[in-house]
Amino acid sequence: MSEKKKELIRSVKFVLFSISAGVIQVASFTLLEEVFHITHWVSYLVSLVLSVLWNFTLNRKFTFHSANNVPIAMLKVAGFYLVFTPLSTWWTAYLTSPEVALNEYIVLIGTMLINFVTEYLFDRFVVFGKSIDTAKKD
Repeated sequence: MSEKKKELIRSVKFVLFSISAGVIQVASFTLLEEVFHITHWVSYLVSLVLSVLWNFTLNRKFTFHSANNVPIAMLKVAGFYLVFTPLSTWWTAYLTSPEVALNEYIVLIGTMLINFVTEYLFDRFVVFGKSIDTAKKD
């Protein structure tokens, strides 16, 4: 199979797994926000962590077929989120504050789109870049 085709398939898988992670994020966010009335930024943070764990696990195994060291790969992802999470939590708090008053779901969707693009690039080139297709396929 050509490299272009492999990369296209890899991108499609990443999109599909990201959609499933997005469903987990929106569902858990909605549950925490609407049912338990947890503070907005806490709801966002918990839902983000759940979606990241889901997305990392699936993409490592099925998208990037990586046999790299899981703790090291997870530390790299944690590094990404050490930057992304405070920034996105800040802009989420600001954009949903009374001064700006954007709908929290609009902000969540925009944040998820930014996360999708930046996380794909980071995973593809930093986390799994040198270990792509090194795992045995089931």
